[in-house]
Amino acid sequence: MSAPQRPPVGADLLAEIQRLKEERNAVILAHYYQKPEIQDLADFVGDSLDLSRKAAETDADVIAFCGVRFMAETAKILSPEKTVILPDMDAGCSLEDSCPPDQFKAFRDAHPDHIALTYINCSAEVKALSDIIVTSSSAQAILDQIPMDQKIIFAPDRHLGGYLARKSGRDMLLWPGICIVHQAFSETELLKLKAEHPGAPVAAHPECPPHIVDHADHVGSTSSILKFCAETEADVVLVATEPHIIHQMKKARPETEFIGVPGGDGNCNCNMCPYMALNTLEKLYVALRDMEPRIELSAELMDAARKPLDRMLEMSADSVGKGDVGKPVMR
Repeated sequence: MSAPQRPPVGADLLAEIQRLKEERNAVILAHYYQKPEIQDLADFVGDSLDLSRKAAETDADVIAFCGVRFMAETAKILSPEKTVILPDMDAGCSLEDSCPPDQFKAFRDAHPDHIALTYINCSAEVKALSDIIVTSSSAQAILDQIPMDQKIIFAPDRHLGGYLARKSGRDMLLWPGICIVHQAFSETELLKLKAEHPGAPVAAHPECPPHIVDHADHVGSTSSILKFCAETEADVVLVATEPHIIHQMKKARPETEFIGVPGGDGNCNCNMCPYMALNTLEKLYVALRDMEPRIELSAELMDAARKPLDRMLEMSADSVGKGDVGKPVMR
């Protein structure tokens, strides 16, 4: 049995990925949290849902999703006729891991008078158990359409749910999940940066805990943060989300200095997503070459998961996929 063929290197690797992409009639998607070399290679760079919707509009036969597993599942749900491959099937998500389908079903069964608003960062099985899926850019618009007396479960991100609850004044039942990246940002390190750069605005994702969000001048989805950073007149911006997004910020506004807020004691890489980092150009090449690993979901599961996604799209036609406008945090 012959040894597996090793991926080419350098310019040859990029050329081979391009060749395979054309041969497979594939579209390459990259989330903002991917490494710069993957972002630069991709056909589309963006938020997870926006990427899936763009891929669905193409005539591609194959979607190569450089992101994490739940994102690739969403692409499959929206494009069931397309083959969806993920460079590394171990590229998961701490929010997805925090909400196992069996436990979520038991939680829902224990609260039958609640509807479930579920953040898109979850498995297809959890989506299928939900009433409405939300993104960080669509959640507020959707929440505003739900009667105040309707009881709500918000899962799996307790920080995003808590942020929405504080903004809306609603008392929601929060699933106790967190994003390990946004949870890791250090308030001490952020305060140091604010002292070193007086007047520099702070842009934060609502997956951050309150002690980070409370220092932010702008809170919003990745698309919203990018828009804020592209339009700001500040010389320095402090960014409290996964730092690979800074690659796009520098492209949009090269004259501005963007500084990622550190995690831990400032000497770790814990502000970077370890799951996103699993994807590499070499793994993308192998995935396109072998058409593996691929996302496989049953038709029944996709149909069930598509319903709460469709409800989101119906309820947030003006915000989904465009990035929310973002609002200054309430102090």
